[in-house]
Amino acid sequence: MPLTPIPLPDADLLLDPEFLSRLEAAELLTELTATIPWQHEAIRLFGQEVLQPRLTAWHGDAGATYRYSGLQLNPQPWTPALQKLRQHVEAVTGAAFNSVLLNLYRTGQDSMGWHADNEPELGSRPVIASVSLGATRSFRLRPRDPLLTPHPPLSLALTSGSLLVMRGLTQQAWLHALPKTTRVQEPRLNLTFRLVITPDRG
Repeated sequence: MPLTPIPLPDADLLLDPEFLSRLEAAELLTELTATIPWQHEAIRLFGQEVLQPRLTAWHGDAGATYRYSGLQLNPQPWTPALQKLRQHVEAVTGAAFNSVLLNLYRTGQDSMGWHADNEPELGSRPVIASVSLGATRSFRLRPRDPLLTPHPPLSLALTSGSLLVMRGLTQQAWLHALPKTTRVQEPRLNLTFRLVITPDRG
């Protein structure tokens, strides 16, 4: 299924709910959950250090260092499974990526707060390609400034094997989150492919 635009002002969103088949998604979830060196990192939030409510990992090309919320992430090498998935994502999106952030939400009690992927290393109009595996979770978006972008919040049910692409002004005009839910007990793994602007790339 081709990527389909999601109408949203001041944003450029594309979705393919069947980017991977159910079998491909299930097999990849099993492999990555078992083989990735997961970390449980502390981040700085409102001046305090707290453990992230999820497990994370950062993989990519050498030098693709990423910083957010007081963390500096130095990339682990690409695994064969991650490299294969990157090539698939690049072929479908037409974009190039040199890194991927993996977030493992163990149950519905693991979450992600409101934020934008607007770190300087990503540039002013980054392309973020997000692959979801496992449990279906509600991905929320809301305008950063409702006066500049008068639009109600949006909720997307991201199913296993789906691909969501955020590009253009999305990270400047919108915030996104993955809220907690008591309805989900199964794990969800999200992989967000990015292009980190390293010094040698200008």
